[in-house]
Amino acid sequence: MITNTFMVPHPPLAVHEIGKGEENKIIDSIHAYEEMAERIAEIQPDTVIVISPHATMYRDWFAVSAGDHAYGDFSRFRAGSVSFEKEYDRELTGRLSELLKEEGIPGGCAYEGDPMLDHGTMVPLYYLDQKYTDYRLVRIGLSGQSLPMHYRLGMAIQKTANELNRKAVIIASGDLAHCQKEDGPYGYRPEGPEYDEKIMKTMGNAAFNELFEYDPAFLDACMECGHRSFVIMAGCLDRRSVRAEVISHEATFGVGYGFVFFEDTGYDPGRNFLDQYEEAVRNRNQSDDPYVKLAYRAVNAWVKNRERISTEGVPEELLQEKAGVFVSIHEFNELRGCIGTILPVYPNAAEEIIRNGISACSRDPRFDPITEEELPYLEINVDVLKTPERITDKSMLDVKKYGVICSLPNGKKGLLLPDLDGVDTIEEQISIACRKGGIDPEDEDLILERFEVVRHV
Repeated sequence: MITNTFMVPHPPLAVHEIGKGEENKIIDSIHAYEEMAERIAEIQPDTVIVISPHATMYRDWFAVSAGDHAYGDFSRFRAGSVSFEKEYDRELTGRLSELLKEEGIPGGCAYEGDPMLDHGTMVPLYYLDQKYTDYRLVRIGLSGQSLPMHYRLGMAIQKTANELNRKAVIIASGDLAHCQKEDGPYGYRPEGPEYDEKIMKTMGNAAFNELFEYDPAFLDACMECGHRSFVIMAGCLDRRSVRAEVISHEATFGVGYGFVFFEDTGYDPGRNFLDQYEEAVRNRNQSDDPYVKLAYRAVNAWVKNRERISTEGVPEELLQEKAGVFVSIHEFNELRGCIGTILPVYPNAAEEIIRNGISACSRDPRFDPITEEELPYLEINVDVLKTPERITDKSMLDVKKYGVICSLPNGKKGLLLPDLDGVDTIEEQISIACRKGGIDPEDEDLILERFEVVRHV
């Protein structure tokens, strides 16, 4: 079973041979690493499972350590004399891979692309190995999938350890926000300190349900690297009562280093946070708006039966209106598909919604087609576009009020809707729209148009 879990950062500077004295500026973190090592040495686990953002990472696959052994060193940080050679727990990784396949979680040993240990794994082990070495290692990477899928991976890790009667600990490696000082390596953004304060409170209270509610745009803006590690770790503690202890937090160099330790104190069926979150998503995604209800019907019918519904029984307003329509689909707060028309292509808005809803769920080239299992968790918005108008200067835009169309005389065109999370400036809006259309934003022939939308949610 998993007895203890440890949320830790991974600054290479914490390694004495790399820091060469600079590590003393984060002395609270050094002491926290030493405390982690002492506690794990007392537990004497069979297996140490490290979840690292710097292990092999794929958009749609969780890489589980493959092979019998792994080697790594800090040569890229000019400390090649500090090296590691670890034996993997092949029984655990093999059974975990089988279980992931059984439960429909895309992951396993098959595509673990880099056998070299990464610094997200090695920095914690640097301290652990000073106190305890009688363990086998498992290394697990993150993916581009949803936060709930990361939590499900954690649940599978927990189940595997229990099946094998493996005494294991989890090290969830991850720095916090990277943009907390103007003179830091990534500059300053207000989201940086905000994330650190929020995540330390979430983890300090073991309020793992809150991890799902962090907005993806906020996570991008704060430049964190550990959030998904922490979600996997939380899944390893599903339905378990835990005692959380905040050890330290520092952001001396502009990057957040947070240590929180967790001890499993017994079974607690009320801490089934993924079940609770999915139920809340199902409930809140029920809309009474006729535009959205039609889009839901269109998507459901297509995904389940490859059937395009008719406009029979649709409210008259949707049959009388003619306009371009965009259908946007989100799942667990992350975009899952978005397709639309700038100007009306079909006889009425109802037909635009049906056709574009089908395309958004099945033909968006950025995503795999939506599956029937995903239908209860989809959030669908419908944007009805007003007629675009040409503008002579970008100062006539407003990212909250207007969408933008960027085009060239040769026919290249890119569009971005208004009021999108993470798009805060006119420059960002134009840049993204141009990128979608394969256009250079500095092209002297660039044509700008703006448009308003009526958003149905």
